[in-house]
Amino acid sequence: MKLDLKIQPLSSWITAKKQPLLIAGPCSAETEEQLVATAHLLAKTGRVTALRAGIWKPRTRPGEFEGIGSIGLEWLKRAKAETGLPTAVEVATGKHVEEALKAGVDIFWVGARSTVNPFTVQEIADALKGVDIPVMVKNPVNPDLSLWIGALERINNAGITKLAAIHRGFSSFEKTAFRNEPMWDLAINLKTHAPDLPIINDPSHISGNRELIPYVSQKALDLDMQGLMIESHIDPSVAWTDAKQQLTPAALDDLVGRLTLRQPETASSEVKDKLAELRNQIDKLDDLVIQKLAERMQIVEKIGQYKKDNGITILQVNRWDEILQKRTQYGKALKLEADFTEKLLELIHSESIRKQTEIMNQSQAPVQEKLTHA
Repeated sequence: MKLDLKIQPLSSWITAKKQPLLIAGPCSAETEEQLVATAHLLAKTGRVTALRAGIWKPRTRPGEFEGIGSIGLEWLKRAKAETGLPTAVEVATGKHVEEALKAGVDIFWVGARSTVNPFTVQEIADALKGVDIPVMVKNPVNPDLSLWIGALERINNAGITKLAAIHRGFSSFEKTAFRNEPMWDLAINLKTHAPDLPIINDPSHISGNRELIPYVSQKALDLDMQGLMIESHIDPSVAWTDAKQQLTPAALDDLVGRLTLRQPETASSEVKDKLAELRNQIDKLDDLVIQKLAERMQIVEKIGQYKKDNGITILQVNRWDEILQKRTQYGKALKLEADFTEKLLELIHSESIRKQTEIMNQSQAPVQEKLTHA
């Protein structure tokens, strides 16, 4: 289902000096000297589209540095005046919105901890009514596409048409190389629902360490995201927050210079014809896959009926283990990743269980009716 969002094209409200569009700056504004010096170095690269800095920092636990506060807005004004870079800050309350507007901040973003709370998002949206300013909405901390969409809709309903999403990854109990799991499929799903919505990637928060930022940045661009938000500090080793995921302006310049930019489509008729031919092959194979899955489910229903008639339980653990092991090995032989094969089999198995359960439950209704009328 397509979302009914009224959105202005990204190019109408922010202009990249170079590609890709790049929003960069320190995780936190710490001192006036630190912020302004970092801004000058970022501007010198000629790559930065806008300067970001955390003014109010919602932290997981009290006692940690929670941002320098409103005084940092004056530092941003100075950095903008001296470098010409537009400024961007996170707002988490209606009061933040009012103060940032008075300070002349150019772009707002709603953070992941705010997006997860509809009350907070609505407060921000109410404060934005009647204002013409770009607003970017980060995905919620937890992997909930509806919350992300709901936050975008609330901001859009307030009259904000210069709207974008920021993909910063999701919290997960599983320990992986990432600070926040990318879960690229959720960002792709959002793009499917809102094709015209710009999506900016935040590789700093996904990575959690600077070593992974190049990989995440390149993948984001390969998935046709419209830009990057990367944290950059004049000296990350002494940063007050998220030191491991910040880059020096020089390192950021080098990183962006090594990224490969690809076009979503090409004007070459020869390439388009070849893509159309290959896509046609995929369409035929997809139809065949769905047909075979439907045939498989018909057999599953027969098995379910047989189990019901003979008093056999639905789940047969040994049989499932056999399927999982054999099919995964077969998939490996055909150059399929084991993780992909397992997830596909689990999805098919889940639907098989659902269908057989449905058949079992159908057998109980008549029995209950006989007992009622006995």
